[in-house]
Amino acid sequence: MKILFMAAIAVIGLSACNTNGNQSKENTAEAGDTALTQSGNSAIKSESSISEVVTAYLQLKNALVNDNSKEAATAGGDLQQAIEKTDTTSFSAEQQKVFSEVREDAKEHAEHIASNGSNIVHQREHFETLSQDLYDLVKVFPSSQTLYQTHCPMYNNNKGANWLSETKEIKNPYLGTKMLTCGEVKEEI
Repeated sequence: MKILFMAAIAVIGLSACNTNGNQSKENTAEAGDTALTQSGNSAIKSESSISEVVTAYLQLKNALVNDNSKEAATAGGDLQQAIEKTDTTSFSAEQQKVFSEVREDAKEHAEHIASNGSNIVHQREHFETLSQDLYDLVKVFPSSQTLYQTHCPMYNNNKGANWLSETKEIKNPYLGTKMLTCGEVKEEI
């Protein structure tokens, strides 16, 4: 009888140890899934935070393509607001560094574009530097949207300038309707 009783206790003990091991494995797996979900959510949050900035930039670019300084001014104001309200809490350390490096400069250029609704030449001057700032941003933020860095060799007395576009088709914001298709795609982002 003692042997049977000892065997029963051993079986119960082993069973309990095995159950705890499985629970530990399940808890570890759940923690890993949670970490992956949180990591994925951070990537989605950082993309959505910056997507408003990119959308406003592309509206600005398209207004300049159409030689519409008033729409460019409106888009410049929208861009300035999008930059100001960007939530950086989900950004990685590298993303925060790049965003902080370009934030004030990009806001200033967007503000100049917004306040010069009747001076498209001045808007385009600020768009040139703004385009570099946006390029720096989109390089460190994951995006589901494909962008293209495009180059116009003739802008600014043949010094050239780059811009970001949502299409491969060349529509030049620096020369507008005068030379709409001047340029070439340099990089797909």
